[in-house]
Amino acid sequence: MATPLSKPKLAANLSMIFPEVEFLDRFAAAAAVGFRAVEYLFPYAYAKTEIRARLDSWGLEQVLFNAPPGDFENGERGVAGLPGREDEFRKSIELALDYAATLRCPRIHVMAGLVPLAGDPRRHREVYVENLSWAAGQARNGSVDLMIEPLNAKDFPGYLIGTPQAARSVIEEVGARNIKLQYDFYHAQMTHGRLLDTFAAEQDLIGHVQIAGVPGRNEPDDSQEINYRAVFAGLETMGYGGWIGCEYRPRGETVAGFAWAAPYGIGPKGKRQG
Repeated sequence: MATPLSKPKLAANLSMIFPEVEFLDRFAAAAAVGFRAVEYLFPYAYAKTEIRARLDSWGLEQVLFNAPPGDFENGERGVAGLPGREDEFRKSIELALDYAATLRCPRIHVMAGLVPLAGDPRRHREVYVENLSWAAGQARNGSVDLMIEPLNAKDFPGYLIGTPQAARSVIEEVGARNIKLQYDFYHAQMTHGRLLDTFAAEQDLIGHVQIAGVPGRNEPDDSQEINYRAVFAGLETMGYGGWIGCEYRPRGETVAGFAWAAPYGIGPKGKRQG
């Protein structure tokens, strides 16, 4: 059996876990079970000063959130690679960077968007590269990294960036040091498997990691097909010391599902990692 990573830096994804309480109360819930960092999808429904106050009250670090994704409720998953939406994209990045400054968040995930059935993937990729090149310059002023996350085709059919290799090709073409790869083990397993091999191949570009169980995107525990003890051991061997976002849907009450995280200090009797 693989040796567990001694102190994986686990961050609570507040868009996914602790659904039992309202969003602004999830900061307290995360701190209470031992987390010292949080991430989530979108903060824009709340005043940035209110979120900052919650972070300060509970001694939490903000490690990631997403730029505005377009019309998320109606299925859009980013506008960065959508021709004709360039002005909207620039405004979205300006808003995201404004929030990042107040929240002292060093990473923003920029969703690429969906390619329509009649769309030209090459044109969408061209727009994506152009938009990221502009955004990288804006983000550099605030010392923010922009993250590209490949999303699996089963959950996100038509998403522009579906593999780590596709993300690498974009990152290399943009050529900006603050464009990084967001490696989500759930999406990677759903797409191609060989998790530690593909992580190692892209490690020079990886700026953030997320986890969830496969196939249900539930707790990353022994009932799922990814052996996260082995994954954490592999990350330790490879020298990854960054944050690991817990972006999964609890099967039931969140705290009751933390048996998998208890060895790492997360749970009802959790002590703050550090």
